[in-house]
Amino acid sequence: MDKGIYNLIISLPADKLIQVGKLGRFRFKKGYYVYTGSAGKGLKARIERHKRKEKAMYWHIDYLLEVATILDVRVHTKGFLTECRLSEKIFELKDAELPIPGFGSSDCKCKSHLAYFREFPEMKSLDGLLSP
Repeated sequence: MDKGIYNLIISLPADKLIQVGKLGRFRFKKGYYVYTGSAGKGLKARIERHKRKEKAMYWHIDYLLEVATILDVRVHTKGFLTECRLSEKIFELKDAELPIPGFGSSDCKCKSHLAYFREFPEMKSLDGLLSP
């Protein structure tokens, strides 16, 4: 149970210009973001790391979390979707936007693992896809 995929539901209270490592400098809009990640092992430790404000900057998400707040974490230890497929499904949700191409997806061919929503995202439609 210490491996799986997860979503971080994140709130950014105001527009912010953020340097995201080598990916570049981007304007993040006020609103909500859903980040999709995975851990082959150490899932609980990975999520706890994301929640800490003090940490070495390693992943793209670290730069956003420096100024944003995690509101909720959805953990999926069983199910039919991979991290990339779940990220694709997030982009199919109503009002999902692509904020930064390549964010969190430098090790795959996904357009991004970060979706933007002006309003709090409704993710219940994904529940049936995440557990057998």
